[in-house]
Amino acid sequence: MSQKAIIIGSGIAGLATAARLASMSYEVQVFEAADRPGGKLGLVGNEHYRFDSGPSLFTLPKLIDQLITECGKSPRDYFDYYKKDIACNYFWEDGTRISAYADAVDFAKEAGEQLGLEPAIIEDYLKKSGYIYKYTEKVFLRKSLHRLKSYLNKDTLASILRMPQLGLNGTLHDLNRKKLGHPKLVQLFDRFATYNGSDPYQTPGVMSSIPHLEHNIGTFYPKGGMHQIPQALYKLGLDLGVRYTFKSKVDRIEVEDAKARAVWVGDTRYEADLIISNMDIVPTYRNLMSDQEAPEKTLAQERSSSALIFYWGIKASFPELDLHNIFFSEDYRQEFNAIFKEGRISEDPTIYLNISSKEGEGDAPEGAENWFILINAPGNTGQNWDRIIPEVRKIVIQKLSRILGRDIEALIVFEDYLDPRRIESRTSSFQGSLYGAGSNDTFSAFLRHPNFSRKIQGLYFCGGSVHPGGGIPLCLMGAEITANLIAEDYA
Repeated sequence: MSQKAIIIGSGIAGLATAARLASMSYEVQVFEAADRPGGKLGLVGNEHYRFDSGPSLFTLPKLIDQLITECGKSPRDYFDYYKKDIACNYFWEDGTRISAYADAVDFAKEAGEQLGLEPAIIEDYLKKSGYIYKYTEKVFLRKSLHRLKSYLNKDTLASILRMPQLGLNGTLHDLNRKKLGHPKLVQLFDRFATYNGSDPYQTPGVMSSIPHLEHNIGTFYPKGGMHQIPQALYKLGLDLGVRYTFKSKVDRIEVEDAKARAVWVGDTRYEADLIISNMDIVPTYRNLMSDQEAPEKTLAQERSSSALIFYWGIKASFPELDLHNIFFSEDYRQEFNAIFKEGRISEDPTIYLNISSKEGEGDAPEGAENWFILINAPGNTGQNWDRIIPEVRKIVIQKLSRILGRDIEALIVFEDYLDPRRIESRTSSFQGSLYGAGSNDTFSAFLRHPNFSRKIQGLYFCGGSVHPGGGIPLCLMGAEITANLIAEDYA
């Protein structure tokens, strides 16, 4: 008789873990409080304008192909995607514009021409970015950092020997300022700190590995939109025999004699050999295991940033915009001080604008566009969001109108929004943080909660709030780590 595994939550990591365990012959049941799979990756809109509600950047698609292949299936039967030529368009108030091509050489040439720099500066930076990623991925992202076995191999030794070259000393901003020099180029590469919700003026220089994903590997777009990613993993799980139970909120994890025994959904008890929580680690302990001793130091860690998102149906088209667009603030340091030190949104925030209708998916009527606008925000710690939201909305409209030279307010025909409160309530992400624990500490990677419980047998964790972190690629890597740990423990 096969062992039974219960997974709490169907975010990307929960879906991926479910598929991996099912392919290992576990009987898997997933309980999800919402009426659909995907966690933060959902849909918003009406019959005219469709928006992916959450993550909008897709990198490392090979991780999904790898997952599907390792589960014994053909990737193209579930999912397809294509590479973008332009990773992102960047805009500044003084009229400077840079199209950051996905190809590193083309990007270096374009940025060099716009900023009056030698392209070699950018090419060398991206080569170093790839070097750092090479020697950190296998150790920090693909293995558990909380098992001795992870440190007893040649990959770990190779990374340890290169520690001084990996950017662990000093901040990302300091590294960028030293390597790149030009303020606009420094700002452009500082923004990659936001990929895990951190502050470039605090997070370590090792985060300079992130641009490698966009410019040495590329940015991609999933055919049908970002929500096709969870749909593909959901279908994969179904084909592997995973049972999904939606609109079923788990209320408690039952622990007896230091062993996870069952979950309770309302008055119904579901017994299992293994229990994996894809829920944020804080509410997992506080709400599902309030009778168990919690790792207080871990739960007290600084959280990543959150977001204020506007979904606007725009009755016009803007040929100068692409799928990904950034409109920078004038004072980047002040913007991050506001978020991480003052708990507020800056008066001049950087604006991220995603337009999936640029990819011809029917997400907006002909001649119109669907604007997904994201502003980096602090977590929900009691701010007056009802006052903040209209203030930020006004600032965003004024800024986009100035830079694009058109009255944006007059073009909005559909509107919705997502703020840290809604993120927290809809996805159980503590304080509405997008990436769980923050990454502003040099040793953040080692401080995240492990993918297993040290005190409770049969209890495991996956998702953005545990190792290796948040975002689609890291959640997929984390699912692999969790499944591998279970395979080792129950061999």
